[in-house]
Amino acid sequence: MSVARVTEITSSSTKSFKDAIEEGIARASKTLKNVEGAWIQDQKVVVEDGKIVAYRVNMKVTFILND
Repeated sequence: MSVARVTEITSSSTKSFKDAIEEGIARASKTLKNVEGAWIQDQKVVVEDGKIVAYRVNMKVTFILND
């Protein structure tokens, strides 16, 4: 039997939502061991002068705890 934990993180990118997700998972994987998946909870864009300048995602990252 395994036990998992969920932690919430926010990540942003100037390129796309996909890039924000990939950057967030890559960063979480540096600190958290056994990352198994993520649920994208919210997506938001930051707008300045009528143009999108950043893509932000809030995600819940699931990782398995070591025995």
